[in-house]
Amino acid sequence: MIGKLLPPPIAVCEVFDDPPVLEMYPEERAVVANAVPERRREFGTVRACARKALGELGYAPGPILPGAARAPQWPPGAIGAMTHCRGYRAAAVARAADVLTIGLDAEPHLPLPDRGVRELVTLPEERTALDRLSALRPEVCWDRLLFSAKESVYKAWYPLARRWLDFEEAALTIDPDDATFHARLLVDGPVVDGRPLTGFDGRWLVESGLVVTAIAVVR
Repeated sequence: MIGKLLPPPIAVCEVFDDPPVLEMYPEERAVVANAVPERRREFGTVRACARKALGELGYAPGPILPGAARAPQWPPGAIGAMTHCRGYRAAAVARAADVLTIGLDAEPHLPLPDRGVRELVTLPEERTALDRLSALRPEVCWDRLLFSAKESVYKAWYPLARRWLDFEEAALTIDPDDATFHARLLVDGPVVDGRPLTGFDGRWLVESGLVVTAIAVVR
């Protein structure tokens, strides 16, 4: 699925279930030692995906530990993103010389739990657009898609800015025809490749009961 959303310089790996035996490094097991079994499984499987994708780029296997703001600590010279939800684990990685940042998120293709959550993660103009999209294409859970896109925006933003980005600090527009989205940043972004970062462009996909969103800023 994510191979349809991300360009070739990026190596990807995805699985739809967990292996019978999780292969984790001791350092990784220590991170989730007190977690519930589901958390340990998703933590271990998504890192196995990341190692497989890194292997395609020539990186030796090793532990992938969470760092600041829980962002993965990638090997020197590599960047990437991981995501997991019920029934899906995926990772996308690239060489930093080729790609500046990656954002990736997957969610169950279901409406957000209630309107309170929708109000929390959207801006007024986004809610108006969601109502219009729902009338146009009711088969798509647009509120969940927008939530996923904002998660991808944050994952693409954080490695560049090294600071939090709240849901209300980016305004999203979704194109239902070409399956793309644009995020306009409402706060000052860092200077990237000599220019201030003002937003991100991404792609989305609804398939196999999932909504997946992805961003790649290629050098």
